[in-house]
Amino acid sequence: MKSVQEIAREIVAREGGFVNDPDDPGGATKYGVTIGTMRRLGIDLTGDGRVTEADVRALTRDKVTEIFIRNYYETPRIAELPASVQASVFDMYVNSGANAVRVLQRLLIEMGHDLTVDGVLGPLTIRAAHAAQAAAPDHLADAYGIARRNYYYALADARPASRKYARRRDGGKGGWITRAEEFIAPRFHLSEDAHHARVATWA
Repeated sequence: MKSVQEIAREIVAREGGFVNDPDDPGGATKYGVTIGTMRRLGIDLTGDGRVTEADVRALTRDKVTEIFIRNYYETPRIAELPASVQASVFDMYVNSGANAVRVLQRLLIEMGHDLTVDGVLGPLTIRAAHAAQAAAPDHLADAYGIARRNYYYALADARPASRKYARRRDGGKGGWITRAEEFIAPRFHLSEDAHHARVATWA
């Protein structure tokens, strides 16, 4: 099994360098860390007493790896989940915050567990995840990845400005979808035809 450091470094590599996309509500971002996150955590890398775009640009891969492990893996208690879903939940937590946990909680409810969808990995959610893993050891990771993929499609349905993250300009799968499918067995990947059918109603 990969170490959390290896997983975090892979997430950093997927996220890419500095961007400031006006369609991204996160604003200035580098390696997946937004200016809002840096302000919330008080990360002033330039030492001028303010957290600005300059601090985002100053982020290094090692610093971001440290931020991810501390704030997106350890603090939300992802380490207490079954090993099969840790990497995918961790990756999505970086990408979508507590929605990564909400997706898991909704899935566990569909599997018959009595939970509240609150985005918090408390004892009940952690226990339910382990029970689900025991009941379906070969399926939980794929089921979570599929639920995650569905979440991204639904988000793009509701927010047209975000559709470019789910569908490339040539109509193929966008970054959100390919990212989710990295954690799904190939037999459950959508075919290109199925993807095109799913986004056919988008302008």
